[in-house]
Amino acid sequence: MQQPIIDDLDALLDVLPPAISSVLRERDDRSELLEVVMDLGRPAEARFFNYEIVLGPQEVVEEDIDYVASRIGTFGDDNRAGIERTLHRISAIRNRRGRIVGLTCRVGRAVFGTIRLTEDLVQSGKSILLLGRPGVGKTTMLREVARILADELRKRVVIVDTSNEIAGDGDIPHPAIGHARRMQVPTPTMQHAVMIEAVENHMPEAIIIDEIGTELEAMAARTIAERGVQLVGTAHGNTLENLILNPTLSDLVGGVQTVTLGDEEARRRRTQKSILERKAPPTFDVVVEIQGFNRVAVHPDVAEVVDATLRGNTVTTEVRWLDEAGELHKAKERVLPFSGVEIAPTQAVTEPVEQVKTPRIYAFGINQSKLRQVARERQVEINLATDVTDADVMATSRTYYRRKPQKIRDAEAAGLPIYVLRGSGASDIRQFLDSLAVHARHVDSVELAMREAEQAINEVVNGRDAVSLSPQSSYIRRLQHLMAERYCVASRSSGKEPRRRVEIFKSNA
Repeated sequence: MQQPIIDDLDALLDVLPPAISSVLRERDDRSELLEVVMDLGRPAEARFFNYEIVLGPQEVVEEDIDYVASRIGTFGDDNRAGIERTLHRISAIRNRRGRIVGLTCRVGRAVFGTIRLTEDLVQSGKSILLLGRPGVGKTTMLREVARILADELRKRVVIVDTSNEIAGDGDIPHPAIGHARRMQVPTPTMQHAVMIEAVENHMPEAIIIDEIGTELEAMAARTIAERGVQLVGTAHGNTLENLILNPTLSDLVGGVQTVTLGDEEARRRRTQKSILERKAPPTFDVVVEIQGFNRVAVHPDVAEVVDATLRGNTVTTEVRWLDEAGELHKAKERVLPFSGVEIAPTQAVTEPVEQVKTPRIYAFGINQSKLRQVARERQVEINLATDVTDADVMATSRTYYRRKPQKIRDAEAAGLPIYVLRGSGASDIRQFLDSLAVHARHVDSVELAMREAEQAINEVVNGRDAVSLSPQSSYIRRLQHLMAERYCVASRSSGKEPRRRVEIFKSNA
């Protein structure tokens, strides 16, 4: 299926040093270019959808960095700049003295037609949250949503554009957003304030916001939704389950709180006395997980899904995709929760608990001695990292997180999960360790399943006709199918839930 694309690629090539741009101009695959990376003392590289190339043997020198920096807009507090009237983004890496030593020049494209997967949801007037890994097309879809709402549905639309990534650099927004209005954000820490300003000053019927990532922004989003304004935004996280476990952003889907049941109610539910329940109505009515450029998973009733997940029940999601002819298809998938969500009581543990190997934790603003003490009480093994680059997750306090020091900005830039503790007491640390244990069990199950898939692929490549894998949830099966596709072997799902599994076999191609 061909979709109209506007990329203004010549505008980006014009700001690159001639030795670099000339190589790219001669290539026939320019339409697949994602970004150009320039690091001081290394040859420049071009990254495409599925591969990378080196743009000549010459190392990047200071003059090359200065050449680009002098031809683009001003870098903001987030070290991002753009090219006026385009969607391209240039991000800088600086040394300790503030000198630019590296540039990532990302190609910005306006792709028309991406909203077909979610057009009915957008037209419903409900607030929609888009999730997905970096580069999967969240911002591209947001841009198209803004245009459809403003031009075809004739709504008053305001875009809160933090890094000018939705509507491009300069004072005049890119035509890809149609008649939607754009409010620029002076610094990323002020995004929440501009969100509220948009509602109070400009009477929008819909607000578009990219990358909701802080507690203040989550609170601002709730304020907007409560005023009856349609909100369409993106947030860090690949799935709704990720969001439920994120202490900072879980409020977007209603938040999670600990509830202590009475003895009779606990016996009736056949559960422990301390359980997790949804705290409030979700800010967003619908969550869309973007799995690929032409495939999404839709949760049309977020409250219902969150409640089912917290109770450990099976969740039904709607998968939508476009085939090569552009036809829209829909199917229902049942997703098994990746783990139980009941937590142990906060009082002293009297029986041994399951030993769970936790990810490497970088404790920032959290007393490490108290963290180790609580872990010993709960008989949980923890592994503390000495640097954020060696960690799997970061734990920090609400006070530190609001200040946004460099360590936290580095963790966010690296996509590191950040657990924000409400306080520094033992109960707060216990709740953090419980959430981390849930995360660890999920990661372990995914790693084992992917290791099994990799072994099966090797057997098929080496001559075996077919290998059936262990039954898995639909989420893990999707990952196994993607791995098979990456290694150019065929795969299919067979069986009925909860025994549905992936089979790896030789491709006829």
